[in-house]
Amino acid sequence: MKILTLGEIMLRLKTPGHDRFFQSPMFEATFGGGEANVAVSLSNYGMDAEYCTVLPENTIGDECINELRRFGVGTKKIMRGKGRMGIYYLETGANQRPSKVIYDREYSSIAIADVSVFDWDSIFEDVNWFHITGITPAISESASVISIEAVKEAKKRGVKVSCDLNYRKNLWKYGKEASEVMKEITKYVDVVIANEEDCQKSLGIKADVEVTDGELDTKKYEKLSNKVMSIYPNVSVVAITLRESKSADINGWSACINDGKEFYVSRKYMMSDIVDRVGGGDSFAGGLIYGLINYDSNPKALEFAVAASCLKHSINGDFNRVTVKEVETLMNGDASGRVQR
Repeated sequence: MKILTLGEIMLRLKTPGHDRFFQSPMFEATFGGGEANVAVSLSNYGMDAEYCTVLPENTIGDECINELRRFGVGTKKIMRGKGRMGIYYLETGANQRPSKVIYDREYSSIAIADVSVFDWDSIFEDVNWFHITGITPAISESASVISIEAVKEAKKRGVKVSCDLNYRKNLWKYGKEASEVMKEITKYVDVVIANEEDCQKSLGIKADVEVTDGELDTKKYEKLSNKVMSIYPNVSVVAITLRESKSADINGWSACINDGKEFYVSRKYMMSDIVDRVGGGDSFAGGLIYGLINYDSNPKALEFAVAASCLKHSINGDFNRVTVKEVETLMNGDASGRVQR
């Protein structure tokens, strides 16, 4: 089973610890981006994962490729082109101070790439599963064209498609609403991954659910996921993450899944000492894809995804550096955190 993800990977510049921007003269420099994060998770789980993007022809682009290779991600479908590497700056919040992300990704190599540089026959060679997010089509109009063509080409070849809707209000700046593009992409998607805001802002599906609700009414999410599948009959599975944000450090974390026959809500984890929540949704997506491929039931796949994402909240950086065994240990009930000797 070969899995391909496509999107933008960025240079991530994070303040040390919980420092505010420029409280320290230093930034921690790593790499990260939605679809790359998913590819790394899947590779860590022993899956054959490849990543497709366009990177600048310079040393930073070289080092980014080397970092992906270090995690076993296939990089042969990464193209080099004009432009720059996108950057995002991260300030990690604490208690009642939220984390803050600032994007600097205009004119990045993939944002200015033309769809004509993508050889879809080569890109989708031997690929069984394709994953994309709503972040890539948000960065530029040309990237939205690439994203739409990618899902069309995948379906043309019988490849299963998953999409994390991932609404990012600070990125949709080139004149199109998210729903204009994401409604078209979702026509070619088999597995939708989202939260309640994604469904409303990316697909224009209204739901009686508030993002700021302290307690979650799961019945409303059943209705919401049913509505997604009724509007998009091509969608066979909808998974919705359920985050109860008490503070920057304390979150309740669970999810639900609907396949049109069964609606299932996962176990809930209370995370009280969050290290880094950025990439949490991507770790859920990677876990869900792994689970849907390797387990015999959707509820079990969901439990794996939620446990994987719970563990990611304890790890600094975009990438979820965990193994299947570690995820299954938590998934099967061992949440003690005791030292393993």
